[in-house]
Amino acid sequence: MADALVIVESPAKAKTIGKYLGSKFIVKASMGHIRDLPKSQIGVEVDNEFNPKYITIRGKGSILKELKDASKKVKKVYLAADPDREGEAIAWHLAHALNIDNVQDCRVVFNEITKQAVKDAFKTPRPINMDLVNAQQARRILDRLVGYKISPLLWKKVKKGLSAGRVQSVAVKLIIDRENEISEFLPEEYWSITARLAVKGNEFEAKFHQLNGSKKELGSEQDVQEVLAAFEGKDFVVSEVKERERQRHPSPPFTTSSLQQEAARKLNFRAAKTMSVAQQLYEGIDLGKEGTVGLITYMRTDSTRVAASAQEEAKAFIGERYGTEFSPETPRQYSKKSAGSQDAHEAVRPTSMERDPESVKAVMSRDQFRLYKLIWERFVASQMSSAVLDTLSVDIAAGDTTFRAVGSKVRFQGFMKVYVEGNDDGSVEEDKFLPALVKGDKLEHKNTEPKQHFTQPPPRYTEARLVKTLEELGIGRPSTYAPTLETIQKRGYVAIEEKKFMPTELGELINEQMEQFFPEILDAEFTAHMEESLDHVEEGEEQWVRVLREFYDTFEKRLEFAEEEMKEIEIQDEVSDEVCDKCGKPMVYKMGRFGKFLACSGFPDCRNTRPIVKNIGVTCPKCKEGHVVERRSKKGRIFYGCDQYPECDFVSWDRPSPKPCPVCSSLMVEKRSKQGTKLQCTSCDHTELLEDSEDAAEV
Repeated sequence: MADALVIVESPAKAKTIGKYLGSKFIVKASMGHIRDLPKSQIGVEVDNEFNPKYITIRGKGSILKELKDASKKVKKVYLAADPDREGEAIAWHLAHALNIDNVQDCRVVFNEITKQAVKDAFKTPRPINMDLVNAQQARRILDRLVGYKISPLLWKKVKKGLSAGRVQSVAVKLIIDRENEISEFLPEEYWSITARLAVKGNEFEAKFHQLNGSKKELGSEQDVQEVLAAFEGKDFVVSEVKERERQRHPSPPFTTSSLQQEAARKLNFRAAKTMSVAQQLYEGIDLGKEGTVGLITYMRTDSTRVAASAQEEAKAFIGERYGTEFSPETPRQYSKKSAGSQDAHEAVRPTSMERDPESVKAVMSRDQFRLYKLIWERFVASQMSSAVLDTLSVDIAAGDTTFRAVGSKVRFQGFMKVYVEGNDDGSVEEDKFLPALVKGDKLEHKNTEPKQHFTQPPPRYTEARLVKTLEELGIGRPSTYAPTLETIQKRGYVAIEEKKFMPTELGELINEQMEQFFPEILDAEFTAHMEESLDHVEEGEEQWVRVLREFYDTFEKRLEFAEEEMKEIEIQDEVSDEVCDKCGKPMVYKMGRFGKFLACSGFPDCRNTRPIVKNIGVTCPKCKEGHVVERRSKKGRIFYGCDQYPECDFVSWDRPSPKPCPVCSSLMVEKRSKQGTKLQCTSCDHTELLEDSEDAAEV
């Protein structure tokens, strides 16, 4: 007979932990929460200290019975859910269902699922932390009050199936505000002047810097002509050379937010996918002889702290693989990312330096390997020495003008030997070569290129950029980013086009109503303040009921006002020029999870739907008769195919170009890269930068 029952959330986690603990322990999974607020009603007694009425989640009855039966056959029950608010709440609900006293040492937590970490955790069990539980309860009840009070109002006044939420409403507002900024943006003209110069056969570029010793804005072609006249026929001579040493420091190890952002930039992962794959790496991968092992520490964290033992292991690894000069004398310490960071867990890092990505690649899926490699390299780099760069700034006099050339070269790679962080625009810092130059050098002037530019509006939000903004504003917490982004798309409030968020008409309509009647819900500062209050509950500095009461007293008045003053809005379907091929009635535009689609106006008698296809002006390269149109897959991803399908099965994930390859006349497709959008031939190696593609590709 086993001595103890251990309950975790998932079967994968149970399998890994079971191997570590041996036959004296039974390890079972609760499959997440076993109790929650009912779906059919609000489930909160507002006038009774916000008392929640929990029920067993539908479908969990058999799991709960199995856990109860198992608990009666052992001397001790350990609750080993994840080490965060949600995990603490799961443990509390299990304790209630299994009649376990909260003050018993029944709670076991570990930041990584490795044999040593798990065994150490079972040496120091503790009671359930009710501050953590109450913080989770407060968030759950707060979101329930907002959702279950506002949503029925929107159903009645606007349309059935709508919803509102604290974090999701702010996220939608950010996307809409950015869209408004873009539509109201007025581009301003500006110019640049680049001189192509050479010394001893080595060519380089210099940019116009000054006229008559002062900055000169190039706002028009007239300004450009003034500058060109100022150095026409003049010699280009080096007037000043500045050399200096610059250090570049590594980025800290990953938090949840920075992991989601970097996985989007470098792996093209959606936030939800990043968290799903990270969960697999945390819960354990079967490594063969070594068994199932958790490869990373807990992935829901806003801390950049690293355990001293992990730093020592990293130092030894770096010294052995790269040399002692690549490891700093004292371990790097990274501060919290923001005032709201809880620092409850370590940063996301590998659980052992012995398991480098290549050594475990064979037992991983492609996505697991790529994410693990990213986490591994980021952590190793974070513990390495700074890079040392030599920078060179050269001023070049030509008549009354000054041109400036700036270059740098890496003297010591340091952490850059392993990893360099990406940027939000997808660009990377590149070293520009400059030949050896000294003051007085006379340069050969090859040519001058004046170029007209226009200022660009702020970019639309990508998932990575939106997560970063929410984090900077203090809205949401590590566990909320991915589900928030999923929800606003499922509700049809936003759509994704070219990996960027676009508000839908429905999203704008709901946002307008929310701004008018519930401005606090959309106020970023108010929402951030609520997050801080929940953090104070977690730290035992605030009473959760008081936090809810402070919010609800104002919220209730807003609800009463909205019930009386919000006008009913009838959303009329936009009629298209298309005719239903099944019943002959007009097709209308509807809004779905992935944007607009065509539906028969005869619904519900006729349920015919059709995707909206967009002709991109390219003849099908396969059948030579059809046209290439833009379509969406079932998961909302844009692809391109022939409009003669199924007779012609041409398909491409990359956008085809109407311009044929100048080398072999084959089809060219658009490819986004760090340098910008390029055209790449599908048959030969020819590539070229797409015209008007000055900016680097964005993630």
